[in-house]
Amino acid sequence: MDIRKGDKVFITKGKDKGKSNKVIRVVPKDGTVVIEGLNMRKKTIRPKKQGEKGQVVEVPWSMKIDNVMLVCSSCGKPSRIGHKIEGDKKVRYCKRCKAAV
Repeated sequence: MDIRKGDKVFITKGKDKGKSNKVIRVVPKDGTVVIEGLNMRKKTIRPKKQGEKGQVVEVPWSMKIDNVMLVCSSCGKPSRIGHKIEGDKKVRYCKRCKAAV
């Protein structure tokens, strides 16, 4: 997976197309990511104690990893990611400006 927790991503498809924010969680098994403050859904919370009221809260929902692009930290533009080996480590790099991410 090219995208990791804490990366800034740009949304290319869906209702939040054109917006960008940080990744909260990556689920490699499903191929999805959860992005902070975007792709929000309403979720009903049931009351825990007797006499307490239930609530409706908005939570960020997961979206397919194919619908997002990583924003390069050096050029600041959404770009594809490549991999190369520097020394003993595998490094991600921006395909636009060739800088390490």
